[in-house]
Amino acid sequence: MIKTADVLSLPDSANTHDHSHHQLILGLEGDTAFELEGLGQRVGPGNGCLVPASTAHAFCGIGLNRILVLNLATHTASRDERERMNRLFDQASYFDVNSHLQVLASAVSREIRQFPDDPMLARASSNLLLCSLGNHLSRKTPARQPGRLDMRLIDEFIELNLHRKISVAHLAGVACLSSSQFHELFKRQTGITPHQYLLEKRLGCAHGLLEQGYPVARVIDLCGFANQSAFTHAFRRRFGIPPARFRQQSALDSARH
Repeated sequence: MIKTADVLSLPDSANTHDHSHHQLILGLEGDTAFELEGLGQRVGPGNGCLVPASTAHAFCGIGLNRILVLNLATHTASRDERERMNRLFDQASYFDVNSHLQVLASAVSREIRQFPDDPMLARASSNLLLCSLGNHLSRKTPARQPGRLDMRLIDEFIELNLHRKISVAHLAGVACLSSSQFHELFKRQTGITPHQYLLEKRLGCAHGLLEQGYPVARVIDLCGFANQSAFTHAFRRRFGIPPARFRQQSALDSARH
């Protein structure tokens, strides 16, 4: 049975097929190659493609890659859903997405990977992205300032996913850049590496939670540290005190006041 929404990695061998449902593809990590009606293009973070039903298309992966695939059948859709699909899939095409939509696609893909057998989640996710993409394509999006990262969007992505492992590739996808381009631009703009920035975000969150009295083990989970040893080492190096002792001192300070 074909899933409504799925996160896939394409093999490096070329394949060609068609199907009776529409397909919306968004790049998440790495690069893939597609050919729609004789027009070939790479699909990676920051872009995607629309494959109308019965449209033959070729595809393959280029190295490590990950894409979000929405399989949209009109015969099971509501009237409003069919109308949106018909407008969006009037022809095969490629499209670019802005950073806001890329953040949304990344968040949705993580939920789908975590709960792959939840059909209600898959349908809700496909409708959310279908509407968001339709709205995005129907209006002109302000151009991103060249040579500058939108740190607000990067911070938003980090905040949403702080409890998970976040790679440079994930952050680069939010900015619609390759990992190497993102790393270079990020360091030039902030003066530190993405890894250093992410660690500072994790430690800042941990500091605040410990002040509120959260148990150390819970803080480790919420802030995305690999284990207690790594957390204790990083926290003591940053703040000059082990996290358990800092939590105790914070509790004493609160009691005095």
